[in-house]
Formats: sequence, structure tokens, C-alpha cells
Amino acid sequence: MRWLYNLGIFGYYLLVRIVSIRNEKARKWIAGRKDLFVKLQETIIPGEPILWFHASSLGEFEQGMPVIEAIRSLSPEYKILLTFFSPSGYELRKNYPFADYVFYLPLDTKKNAIKFIEIVRPKKVFFIKYEFWYNFLTQLKEEGIPTYIFSALFRPSQVFFKPWGRWYLKAISSYEHIFVQNQESFDILHKYGFNNVSISGDTRLDRVGEIADGAPRLEKLETFCGGQKAIIAGSTWKEDEDLIIPYINKSSAGLKFVIAPHEVTPQTLERIGNALEKNFVFYSSATNEELSKAEVLVVDGYGYLNSIYRYGMLAYVGGGFTSGIHSILEPAVFGIPVIFGPDYHKFQEAYDMLRLGAASCINDSADLETQIESFRLNPEKLLKASNIARRYVNKNRGASKEIVKYLFH
Repeated sequence: MRWLYNLGIFGYYLLVRIVSIRNEKARKWIAGRKDLFVKLQETIIPGEPILWFHASSLGEFEQGMPVIEAIRSLSPEYKILLTFFSPSGYELRKNYPFADYVFYLPLDTKKNAIKFIEIVRPKKVFFIKYEFWYNFLTQLKEEGIPTYIFSALFRPSQVFFKPWGRWYLKAISSYEHIFVQNQESFDILHKYGFNNVSISGDTRLDRVGEIADGAPRLEKLETFCGGQKAIIAGSTWKEDEDLIIPYINKSSAGLKFVIAPHEVTPQTLERIGNALEKNFVFYSSATNEELSKAEVLVVDGYGYLNSIYRYGMLAYVGGGFTSGIHSILEPAVFGIPVIFGPDYHKFQEAYDMLRLGAASCINDSADLETQIESFRLNPEKLLKASNIARRYVNKNRGASKEIVKYLFH
């Protein structure tokens, strides 16, 4: 089975090479790993006390930030190495000030794992949420390097717990301690004999709390909203825009909408602009006069969404019709009820907020219209859901402190 795993890794690499002919993200994935070991050897000073954090992409990095920064404050003598698997994380956070070194993770082969660990020689290693690279984990275990995972989620449907995937449990057993988000994860690991597990919660709640505490006000949003609250469609993909834009086009006069696409490209912006029938403006170029007259504001840049949620009454969060919903905690921390698509099953906060009544799941455009109208026309329902969302985030902050306390006594 390990041979098949390694064959799959090689096949993945070949696929990325082929896709890179037309896909910029794939090209960055390959270019970022070119001469990686040479760069590591030229940069890292042998003997430095290094703590290595690995995040798959930007979302996992956001979960890791509170832990990284808490450790940096508590133990500044350590150097922080941060690695990413995806360009969407690396490109946006390669200049992260709390990390001494930021690199891509090499492809998960036995040879790469041995070479990477030989150069870095980390004192401790921290993976975030879903990182189960077999060769890296087993090599770290063989070399006696303490390795941890936090904000982890486990479900019976995962490959480790299938009859043909039990061999992969060896990778999970490489972790010295596993910090999970919920009781289900705790129970399933215990069922398979893991006793090095504790429920710490989700460190993203700490991160979104910090973001909300420091989120700046945006003059353009205040001009656009004119004292009222907007309906915000955040981190949307085409599938999401195909649902929300028809609702916007037939909505009542006077409502304000913000669309912040997940990928800001000329093609995306053109597609949104062509589909909108309401008066709209782009964030970067809009004048105050245009903002005050517009009904829709299209965000054509990155880094604004956390502050934009401050101006919302209701949020539609994208990704639920593609590869999984984006962060519903970012609007929730501002007391905004959220709506999302059916692909939410990897996110504990989605289950929690649905159960509490601060979120709604939709399957089509009719569902979307029903949910938005039910909140818009029922102020008491909106206020109740708003208070629940805010309390949920505030109540569950503190996971990072628990993790750091355990690791560094």
C-alpha cells in the first residue's frame, strides 16, 4: 500500500506538470519548488533551534497564526519555519513577519522527507488540521522529532478508517499528541486505540476574534452603505454568483449588496459585471458619488473582506457548491447570520451554527431567496441569529492558549 501511495504522489506531480501548461496556479506550485533544497541550505543556519509549522493553504495558516504568535511571544529564542503546500497560501503569506523562513513543502517522497529533515533539523513540528503526509510523518517519527497536529478533524468516512486504508493509521500514530476540534474526532481516534488525543477546539476562532478586534473601518463601505446594512456575498465562485446575482437583479429597490469573489481576476470581474443588472461599482475605482448611488459594490481586490463583514446584516459565504465552504466565522464574529451551500461537512462550525440557528444551508436559488427573505422580513429572527453567531465565536475562543500551555507547560 505504501508503494501505491508513492505511485499516487508521483502521478499527482505529473498531473500538475500537465495542468501547468494552462494553469497559473499549477505553474507557481512547480516554480516554488524549483531548487528548493539549495535554497534551504543557503538560508537555514545549521544548529538553529527551529519550530516547523506546516499549513496546506491560506485557511489552515489562519488557524495556525494564533499558535505561532503565542509561541513566538513565549519563546522568542526559537526560529519559526513555515511551509505551505499550496500557492494560495505561500504567495499571500511569504512575507509573514512572525516566521523566520517561509518555503513550499517538498513533494511527499521518502527521499525528500529525509533530505528536508536533515537540513532543517526541527526541534518540534506542528501540522494544521488535515495534514497527513505519510513519508514526512513516518520519517519524523523514526528520527524521534516530536510532531503535533492541532485543529484536527476526523470522520468515519476518511480513508484511515476504511478496511483498505488501515495501513495509513501508521502516519497518524506518528503524532506525539493530537489536538482535535470536536467530540466525534476524539471518539473515533479512541476507537482505534489512540490515547494521545485532547479536545482543544478550533484555533480559527481565536484568529477571527483577533481580526475583528483590529479590523479597520472602510470609508468606501460607509459611503456605499449610507448608514444601512448590506447583504454580503463573500468568497464566491461562479456557482455561488449564479445563485446570488439573479436574486440581486430582482431584489427590492434600496437594498445594498457587496460581492467579494474568491479569485479576483479580470475574467471573474467581467463575468460578474456582465451578469449584474443593478447599478454597480468596483471598489478600487469608485468615487464617493458613485458609491452613494450604487446598489452593488464589487470588491476587486484582496484583504478587505474581514473588514467588509462589519457592514453586513446577512452573509452568503461561497464554496458550498465547489470544494467546501469558506470561513463562516469571519462574518459570525461580527454577529452576522450566514447562508451557505451543501458542501459544509468538513467544518465543525457549520454544524454548530446550523444547530444553534445562526446559519442556513441552501441547495438552489429558490432556497437562497427563501432564506434571505425570511431574515430580511423578520427583524426579530435576524437579531436573534445575530446574537447567537456573535456569542458562538466569543464563547469558543481560547484554543490556542490551551495548545501552547500543553506544549510548553
